Amino acid sequence: MHNKIKKLTKAIIPVAGLGTRMLPATKAIPKELLPIYDRPIIEHVVQEAITAGITEIIFITRSGKEAIENHFDMNYELEHRLDKKGNQITLDSVKNIIPKGIKISSIRQHNALGLGHAILCAKHLINNEPFAVLLPDVMVVEDIPHPKNFSLSSMKKSWDETGVGQIMVQSIENKDTESYGIVDTNGEYPKPFSSIGIKKLVEKPSPVNSPSNLAVLGRYILPADIMDILENTLEGVGGEIQLTDALDKFLNYGELNAFLSTAKIFDCGNKKGFIGANLMFGMRDPEISDYLKDLFDTFNKNI
Repeated sequence: MHNKIKKLTKAIIPVAGLGTRMLPATKAIPKELLPIYDRPIIEHVVQEAITAGITEIIFITRSGKEAIENHFDMNYELEHRLDKKGNQITLDSVKNIIPKGIKISSIRQHNALGLGHAILCAKHLINNEPFAVLLPDVMVVEDIPHPKNFSLSSMKKSWDETGVGQIMVQSIENKDTESYGIVDTNGEYPKPFSSIGIKKLVEKPSPVNSPSNLAVLGRYILPADIMDILENTLEGVGGEIQLTDALDKFLNYGELNAFLSTAKIFDCGNKKGFIGANLMFGMRDPEISDYLKDLFDTFNKNI
């Protein structure tokens, strides 16, 4: 690794959203704690970061989200009862969520001013170092035979080798561009699990005006300079400070790469993605997959 390339150790995970797309389920429960199979969404995302080599997790949170922090903390009464009953497997699943050496901290976002503003809240902890951003309602599920969390680990490897920021993208239907940030790669497309230079980023363009069908999907590795740009980024789409706008400004003097992932991407902030992710994990468990197949067969016979 080149001496000038700073080591990536920190990740920002914004968890201050209201989860309105999942109401009424999220009226009293943070959307990040809704379960994907046998553990909450946020635990999957944190483990993804740790697997990629991240050692410091920074939650951007708000009032009412304390349960997220509690999930990663000790629960002495629960652990004592499980230990007393000799339930070691379950005890391990709740006791060893975070490996030793991993630091977790939280910062309050007092105003809901968008993803860019949420990231900016962590500037003083980033301390002029590169950082990853993982959106907690986006599940990246790798296709077998790729190892677990292959995409983020590969993005980190690209950063380590080049020092160029990496933005995970995936091909989408042209009609859906208005729902995503879109990258302009000058008509070129990266090979799977590799990256290519970005010319421009556009937030939620219409299909007619979209420069490509490569959508930004919730995983970033960014240089520290992005924080200074965010401080001077005005409100954009939706009256919010958009990370996409800051990244586009950065391209005036710096480089960013689009990293193409072929993993299954589930937006668990809506019902469709949430159910899809649960079914995907369920089908990968031999004890559950047969049950699901029988359930689907019964359903198909009755329609």
